[in-house]
Amino acid sequence: SGFIGGALVGREQPDLSPDFVFQSRGRVTDWGYEVEVRIPFKSIRYQPRQPQDWRLNIVREVKHSGVEDSWFPARRASATFIGQAGNLVGLSGMHRGLVMDLNPEATGKASGAPTPGGYQYDLGDPQVGGNIRWGVSDNLTLNGTIKPDFSQVESDAGQLAFDPRQALFFPEKRPFFLEGSELFQVPQNLIYTRRIVQPVAAVKLTGTSFGTDIGLLSAVDQKFASATGSENPIYTILRAQRSLGRGSRVGLAYTDRIEGGDYNRVAEVDSRLVFKEIYGLNLQLAGSRTRVGGVTTTAPLWLGQFTVQHRIWGLRSLFAGISDEFRDASGFIGRAGIVHSYVDPSYTTYGRPRAWLQRFTGDIVVDGIWQYQNFIHGRHLQDKKLHFNGNAALRGGWNVGAGYFVESFGYDSALYAGYRLEVPRAGGGLDTVAFTGQPTIANGEYIVQIGTPQWKHFSGGGYFLQGHDENFFEWASADLLLLSMDVSYRPTERLRNTVSYYWQQVNRRTDGSLVNVGRVLRAKLEYQLSRPLFVRVVGQYTQDKTDSLRDDSRTGAPILIAGPGGVTRSAASRNNLFHADVLLSYQPVPGTVVFAGYGSNMVDEDAFRFRRLARTNDAFFLKLSYLFRL
Repeated sequence: SGFIGGALVGREQPDLSPDFVFQSRGRVTDWGYEVEVRIPFKSIRYQPRQPQDWRLNIVREVKHSGVEDSWFPARRASATFIGQAGNLVGLSGMHRGLVMDLNPEATGKASGAPTPGGYQYDLGDPQVGGNIRWGVSDNLTLNGTIKPDFSQVESDAGQLAFDPRQALFFPEKRPFFLEGSELFQVPQNLIYTRRIVQPVAAVKLTGTSFGTDIGLLSAVDQKFASATGSENPIYTILRAQRSLGRGSRVGLAYTDRIEGGDYNRVAEVDSRLVFKEIYGLNLQLAGSRTRVGGVTTTAPLWLGQFTVQHRIWGLRSLFAGISDEFRDASGFIGRAGIVHSYVDPSYTTYGRPRAWLQRFTGDIVVDGIWQYQNFIHGRHLQDKKLHFNGNAALRGGWNVGAGYFVESFGYDSALYAGYRLEVPRAGGGLDTVAFTGQPTIANGEYIVQIGTPQWKHFSGGGYFLQGHDENFFEWASADLLLLSMDVSYRPTERLRNTVSYYWQQVNRRTDGSLVNVGRVLRAKLEYQLSRPLFVRVVGQYTQDKTDSLRDDSRTGAPILIAGPGGVTRSAASRNNLFHADVLLSYQPVPGTVVFAGYGSNMVDEDAFRFRRLARTNDAFFLKLSYLFRL
């Protein structure tokens, strides 16, 4: 559970990446329903000793109300949900047998693009690759892939960047990297497998040895993924974790990316300590060593996080820093060169059974960010935030929330290093001078959020934010509007429709004129014609419109941008992109599959008009794959 900007501390989110081969059957009974799931021992990993004990919990979610029932009783007043599990005692007679899966695949593609002679298609050469899975032992699995193709993977949902200092995160969706991905999880995303763009070959060892969870990944990427386009980047990623019991653990990670004579290496240690059931302490320390063009740099990263998960009182607090020279070519760094600290106390009250108000949580976030060098030298905070949030769970599965944010953002000179101003010269004509923004911008904005119950055919949610915030385009105070909505409609058991809409608009406070508007509309239709036959259709429209820039906070002078080609006036721009893809999947058993798909990118003259769509490129593909299970 949670709320944007809020601090509700919920249980660990489920990992839905495992793709087991299993059998299941359910039936409706006089008292409700029952479901049986059979997972072969070949599909899972476990210790070789016998007898042995397993920890297990089963969670049932009541969709219409959002309530969860667990097989083994779990309490909210605990820093860990996973640590609250039941025991299966004295398991014996388990034999995994030989685990050897061979999965050859072949893919053919036809890519289209406009040429001087008209729109033409390039068939290219068929690509043959494959995957292998070998159970080295009962608890260790080796996966390998050669020239994998991921054409069937759904395209990323569009995102809009509001703060240009913050990188956008896109989750991993490719099957080879998803299997066993829980063993590569590291605080602050220091391992991010999407850095491996299109592997030529990769091998992965996952499992448990001597009580330690291990994940080892090595991959050779395509040359186009390198900085020069002539080298194959080589990745080596190691992650090890050891449980200390009751939700506590200690871990380490090492990543290495080599590209010709350059490299990036990161080593880290981390721990998660749970004590007295409701207290949690996370610690992390990492260092990077990078060589580019013969120049070598080293830099640190650290994190300390303390949480209290009482049934009524809660607390989240953080103190983390990342050097401006820290690099992680195998991970995801959202924003480098900062020190971040916050404290977030919360209070929760509960209504009586069947009352209209089931639960209410209020919290206050006090948040501060320093530029890294300012913190090291004892200088002032750059960004300050004070957020007041409230979130309520209502009878029937409704969730509503609201918040008010008071913020102050400091000028980041590095972000505007390429900005210049065009001002009148004293003797006539025009002159170019440096751009220096106002020291701080004060913000005030409110947000409301709503989530519906998970009804049989419909569910939805969204939030709306409005107020005064940064105009990062011109470094001035602006009127900001954000709207996000997600709707899911399931008219039948076989058909599912999901629609999402995101709207972000920045207007100048001086005259109300538009600075930027971005909108992303995405619709997805999924239809299960039969158990093995599936169709997916995705359409996404992205609008991005920006006005010519000016120094709105002070002089009103036009803004110039300095680049390799000289200094040019910032011009108004607009982009209206429409992407569509269709996938037909026939999968009688996991691994044995036929995929046929089509994807197209188009541009539109006027946003959301769909009148003069011009195709920029498209592609057809056919993929065949067969699973040999020995």
